Amino acid sequence: MKNAIVVVGTQWGDEGKGKITNYLSQKADVVVRYQGGDNAGHTIQFLGNTYALHVIPSGVFNLHIKNVLGNGVVLNPKTFLEEVKNLKAKGFACDNLYISDRAHVIFDYHKELDGLNEEALGTSKIGTTKKGIGPCYTDKMSRQGIRVCDFISKDFENIYKTTLKAKNKQIARLHGQTIDVEASYAEYQQIANEIKPYVTDTISLLNNEVKKGKKLLFEGAQGALLDIDFGTYPFVTSSNPSGGGVCIGSGVGPTNIKEIIGVAKAYATRVGSGAFPTEFEDETSKYIRETAHEYGTTTKRPRRIGWFDGVVLKYSANINGLTGLALMLLDVLSGIKKIKVCVAYRLDGKVIDTIPARISDFERCEPVFETLPGWDENISNVKDYDSLPENAKKYIAFIEKLIGVKVVIVSVGPDIKQTIVREKIM
Repeated sequence: MKNAIVVVGTQWGDEGKGKITNYLSQKADVVVRYQGGDNAGHTIQFLGNTYALHVIPSGVFNLHIKNVLGNGVVLNPKTFLEEVKNLKAKGFACDNLYISDRAHVIFDYHKELDGLNEEALGTSKIGTTKKGIGPCYTDKMSRQGIRVCDFISKDFENIYKTTLKAKNKQIARLHGQTIDVEASYAEYQQIANEIKPYVTDTISLLNNEVKKGKKLLFEGAQGALLDIDFGTYPFVTSSNPSGGGVCIGSGVGPTNIKEIIGVAKAYATRVGSGAFPTEFEDETSKYIRETAHEYGTTTKRPRRIGWFDGVVLKYSANINGLTGLALMLLDVLSGIKKIKVCVAYRLDGKVIDTIPARISDFERCEPVFETLPGWDENISNVKDYDSLPENAKKYIAFIEKLIGVKVVIVSVGPDIKQTIVREKIM
């Protein structure tokens, strides 16, 4: 029986996946994070409280379900333990957390190299969060990484010291600050002891849950347009946040996936460098940024603002195999008289309806807009779809027709209660 639901970001991240995952987790048995690291940030609001998560799955607040960091994740153990500490201080036991023994570990040298590599790019910076994500995945692919199973083993001292000495040579060549081998090892050995109780064979754990008929909910970090294979390369992350990354990052086969819900903002945002065809900067963009607090959960950087990009969403629908859309922050558009939607691009005089592979071509794309009438009503307290303003419903219908995917969830505010469900998912 197919019993797995996947929640993926359809744009450049920051779409509101955390809220949707937390909402759906109320009916789930297991929540799984399948890729990325603490460069991601999920902001979740419920019962009057706001929580910011960077690596721990968004279902941690539900004490009756298991929360798993899969093998596709790169784990910063310091961030993990800090989040556990903060959650425990707020009354969450965190006894429902599991870390894959096959996940790779981010160390301080990864963060140092990340910053140095970014600076070396000069004006061609990627816009990395400097959290060590890229260098950790680089080590993984070049078969030089340290996995969690190594981290908690008796061989860790030899593995780590040998690796750090080699990394210090790289850091020195880039004129960075080398790391004291003995002091760093002592610190990480203590951390390994604290991490060990959370570590398990999550591949067996998850597949056993599948065989029991349990409901699994998968959440990715970032968005499909930052996917290393499908995103706006090279301005991408180092993993596969798109739907296909679920199986690789968890060890759960594709035949178990029932639905893939794409999360999209009712407009568009992006953090960091890279092409962004619908981007605009005027009083309306400033209004959106401040109304929605569009600043990075992890970086605090102001997000770039753009109109809803139907080309991006159609592309995401294809590469993710979307079965439904969750449209977020619709309430932010209240009060805007005219709302634009990008329906195609114009490149070198030709109208196209997909994203070019070459970033230089994508950067030259000009959006083809259709303009829809806005609405003035405050919709933040609307509880059902029929009670939305007519123009808001027309906006949603326009997006559905353009993308070819039904909007099954509409978010009208940050709190979990400000969620309109049009179709039962779990």
